[in-house]
Amino acid sequence: MGNKNKTISFRVSQEKFETLRGIAEERDISLSAVFRDYVDMLVAHDGQVEVVPEHEINESTGQEPGTESFPPKTEVPKSFIREHERLELEAEHLRAQLQEHKQYVTQLRQELDKYDQEDHVDLDELDGGEQEESPYRIGSSFEDSSL
Repeated sequence: MGNKNKTISFRVSQEKFETLRGIAEERDISLSAVFRDYVDMLVAHDGQVEVVPEHEINESTGQEPGTESFPPKTEVPKSFIREHERLELEAEHLRAQLQEHKQYVTQLRQELDKYDQEDHVDLDELDGGEQEESPYRIGSSFEDSSL
């Protein structure tokens, strides 16, 4: 099944519509492309996008207009990336071990379910409830006076 594009409708005031049209003309793109870019940004940043005029971005960062790309980028140390990858591999390994353990427990339960209660022998029932002396004792020493 292939990806199908879906249609999203936006309802904006006339004033905002004119502003958006101006942005589209300034960027030399269609109005639909403006909305697609906005939706793509929303998806990429998990809905955490704030639309701010470009001059306010430059004022807050103290940089000249056009010197920094948008959205801002941050460098991450390679050690952090390696540690993150190591932890992901370890988590994957632990998930695999957990799955194996679950399968083993399921297998043991299925084997246990195969046996009926009749197949099990209770040692107390073998004694017959009576405490008779038997010539065989576990753990007792052999005493024979004839030797």
